[in-house]
Formats: sequence, C-alpha cells, structure tokens
Amino acid sequence: MKLFTRYNRVNIAVTILAFVLGSIAFFIVLHYILIKQLDDSLRSEKQEIMSYVEQHQELPEIQNTKHQWTVYEYAKPPLMPSYIQSISILKDTKHGKEDEWVRQIIFPVRVDSQDYRITVSKSEEETEDLLQLIILVTVCMIGLILLLNYVVNRRLVTNLWKPFYKTIDSIRAYHSPQQEPLQFSKEKIDEIDLLNESLHKMTENIYRDYYALRSFAENASHEMQTPLAVMRSAIELLLQQQTEWNEQGMHQLFIMENAIQKLSKLHQSLLLLTKLENRQFVLNEEVNIDGITREKLEERNELIAAKQLSLQLSYEPITVFLHQHLAEILISNLLNNAIRYTPSAGEIDIVLHNHTFRISNTAVGGSLDKEKIFQRFYKADIATDGTGLGLAIIREICNTAGFELSYSFHNNMHTFLVVFP
Repeated sequence: MKLFTRYNRVNIAVTILAFVLGSIAFFIVLHYILIKQLDDSLRSEKQEIMSYVEQHQELPEIQNTKHQWTVYEYAKPPLMPSYIQSISILKDTKHGKEDEWVRQIIFPVRVDSQDYRITVSKSEEETEDLLQLIILVTVCMIGLILLLNYVVNRRLVTNLWKPFYKTIDSIRAYHSPQQEPLQFSKEKIDEIDLLNESLHKMTENIYRDYYALRSFAENASHEMQTPLAVMRSAIELLLQQQTEWNEQGMHQLFIMENAIQKLSKLHQSLLLLTKLENRQFVLNEEVNIDGITREKLEERNELIAAKQLSLQLSYEPITVFLHQHLAEILISNLLNNAIRYTPSAGEIDIVLHNHTFRISNTAVGGSLDKEKIFQRFYKADIATDGTGLGLAIIREICNTAGFELSYSFHNNMHTFLVVFP
C-alpha cells in the first residue's frame, strides 16, 4: 500500500469520525436550543394568560392556529403545579392520520373560585423542519469539505512527494557500486533534501569502498600469483632431480605440490567470486549452452571412460545472453561436480530442453543438505578434494545472470536444474 493511500485512508476515516461525532453533538445542542426557545414561547403564553386573568378575572378568548392551540378544562383539587411535556398526537393530513409531536405547558388557574387546568400546545413541526434543514445543510457542507479535503490533499501530497519519487527513481537506477555517487538537486522540502544529502554521502562511501576493495583484490591477486608460481617452479625442479631424493622426500614434495595447486585454485575461485559480486562482467554475449556442453564433455571423455560412467545426453539448441567465460565456468563446474562424485560405473544424465539445463548423477550417499549446499566451503561427507567453492560459484553466476538454480534428490540421483529466462 502506498504511503499516500494509507495517509488518505487514515485522514478521511478520522475526519469522517470527527464530523459524525461533531454532527451528533451539534444535533443535540441545536435540538436543545430549539426546544428551549419553544419552552420560552410557551411560558410567555402562560404569563400572558395569567396577567389577563389577574386584570379581568376571566379567561381570555381562545384564538387557536394551525401551530398553536389552547384548551381550558375544569379542574378539581388537588391541582398539579405547572409543567412542560412533549407528546405525540394523531393529526389529519393529506396522507391520512399521522403522528405529530407537540410541546405543551400545563398549568392551573383560579377564576372566581373556579379552578381550571389550561393546556397551551405548540407544534414541533416547524422546529423539526428547521432542524432537518440545518442538518441537511450541515451534511452537505461536511460532504463538500470531505471532497475538497480529498482533492486538495491528493494534489498537495502528490506535488509534495514528487521529489521523493524522483529520489526513488534515482536509487532504482543505481545498480552497481561502479556507478558515480548519486547526485541530487536542491529541494525546497528540508526532509527530502536531508534524505538526498544522506544518500549522496552513502553512495559516495560505497563508491570509494568498492574501488578500495577492488584495488586490494587485484593487488592481492597479482602479488599472490608470483610467489605461488615461484614455489611451483621450485618444486617441479626438485622433482626432476629424482636421484638426489629418497622416497620419503619425493612424497613430501608431492604433498607440497598438491597443496600449492589447491591454494592456486582457491585463489582463482575467490577472485572470481569477488568479480561476480562486484558485477565486473558484462552479460551481453550470445552464448550457446548446448555447444559449450558438448565441448566440455569431449574434454572429459577420458575421465568419464576411466570411471566407466554411463552418460546420457539429450539436448536442443539453447542460446542465452551471458559472458562466454562465465558460461564455460558454469557448465564446467556442473560437469566436474557430477563426474567427481559419481561412483565408478555410475550414471550421468544431461538434458537441455525448453531453456533448462538439468544434470543428474548417481549418488554415493543420501541427499545433500539443501540449505547449505550452495554455501561457500560446504563439503559433503564424500568430498575429499576440491575447494568447496564450485557450487557457490555456480549460484553466484546464476544470481548475476538472473537464472533459477535448484537441487533435488530422487531415486538415488542428485539433480541440479538451471532455468534460463
């Protein structure tokens, strides 16, 4: 839900609630005032009758109207004191008999030793009509205020949030730390200007840190390659001098050579992961996945034959936009993983169909840990060599290119599935 929609809903709900409560209070107060005026009018009528009786010792002549009428009745003691009440009566109208509310003042009067009970009645119809008219006008005003409030808020908030959405668009367009730090124009709204300034400083720090890290990785890679190459050359030279080494010495040299080779592979894998994370590859080359697969399988024919593996290959042409080197690494790592961990005389099935690459191989043990399998340096119990980075590199390539990568285990077969967009 957008912020403006949320704000508008809350604002309108609170405004309507305030208007409803205010209208109820307004109705009660207005009704009280109108009834009070009606009561004052009735008391004035009572006062006029009482004054006339005191002066003339007789009851005044009755002059009834549509909205006010007076009734004289003989009364017997004890007489009730004066009081005011509202009652509903049946009144003839064009539509038949209808209930009508009237306001009455009832009071006793003595004239020439005779007690009378006088009832002065006033119709509340005019009061109710006036009340309804006022309420109708009030409701219309409330509706107009709500409409104007919505329109003004929509226009005002939309204009106020334009710089914010402009900032959001700039952030969305910021895909890589290789880009220049975000630049924003000066805004009239202090909060938006503060946000832009903070984002500028943040992207400036990211930009600076990225190049510092990249420079460190490149320098470290370059500096590490030299001593590794020197050590490998020295060990190869020592291995060639077989006559001067006994069996134990030769064994130690082989151990050192294997360790250096593993360290070299580890170094290359970590460097590749760093480049992938920093988005240093441009994925704009048309790459034939089926062609690379056939090529990499041919390179591994001898290894597959040596382990007496049964290879099933079913493919159709698949072309994706990727970096050629990354595509080769992706396929090579999947093949290497399958060949390395398939037991002798096992089975490997490769299917390229409908923009998917699926590779399955016979399992030595049970299922792998799905939560950890693509983590760096994760090795299954059966893994004795390798850097533990092959599947992590596959996952990083898929994330960079927008491919879907998944693992499943069924019928004692490990299956890795890559879905190309």
